[in-house]
Amino acid sequence: MNRYSLFLVAAMLLVGSNVGIGKTIVAFLPVPLFALLRFVIALAVLWPLLRVSRMRRVKRGEWINLFLQALFGTFGFTLLMLGGVHRTSAVAAGVITSTIPAVVALFSWLFLRERPDARAFVSIALAIVGIAVINLAHVDGGQADPGSFVGNLMVLGAVCCESFYVILSRRLTQTLAPLEICAYTHLFGFLLMLPVGLPGALAFVQSPDYASVPASVWALVLWYGLSASVFSFCLWMMGIRHVPGSIAGVFTAVLPVAAALYGIAFLGERPTPAHGIALACVVGGIALASLKTRRLPPVAS
Repeated sequence: MNRYSLFLVAAMLLVGSNVGIGKTIVAFLPVPLFALLRFVIALAVLWPLLRVSRMRRVKRGEWINLFLQALFGTFGFTLLMLGGVHRTSAVAAGVITSTIPAVVALFSWLFLRERPDARAFVSIALAIVGIAVINLAHVDGGQADPGSFVGNLMVLGAVCCESFYVILSRRLTQTLAPLEICAYTHLFGFLLMLPVGLPGALAFVQSPDYASVPASVWALVLWYGLSASVFSFCLWMMGIRHVPGSIAGVFTAVLPVAAALYGIAFLGERPTPAHGIALACVVGGIALASLKTRRLPPVAS
């Protein structure tokens, strides 16, 4: 494994562990407040990229695309993911999040008319089976756990938001630098999150719960903001430039593994056979869709 592949592995380790870290944080902080803090921390680092002279070169159509990316990929994804992990396990959330490649393929087919090949169809089908297994695992004696079911649906909504983000980003990567896209989308995300998170933030600061938040949780908030918005993004971009996209998809399988390990080690979660079956389905689908097709040499005439 070369160093560029290691960059991809490190990026997915950060993303996967952030699923569990987010669950730890929302046990102490309201979701809207934590979501707002994520954007504040990100902008504190990305602020030098928001120069007026550079922003004037961005075209109107690109600004519209950037806003839509922020609406789905930062604002919507953050609220749904944090709200989801608050209600379901980190293991389940990690497995559901790992279906992003299949959902991207599905949305590309539905909205961009990019017809997937047979292997992509199988990958999509396996992702659907994996999600179904996760949700059916919470049905005990005919009674479903409504909290976990709603949490799983919210995480699935976050996956859909992130998939829209991936599709929209295809248009901008040809004209804007990746870090510029990251800075502009987080600026829009902050503006969208401000009216949602600020009232709750003011109320929380005045409540007795504020003083009971451990210093370690505030440290995790800082780490989450940096790793989710800056570190994982930079690592992925450094790796994806030198690793074919078809192969890079395989590395997304690291995400649910990292989420599961964090949940087991720090949250006391215990994976079930259903989690194993769902994970096998999703990882198998990713590997299948990412395999290179062998081309046979032409037959001499």
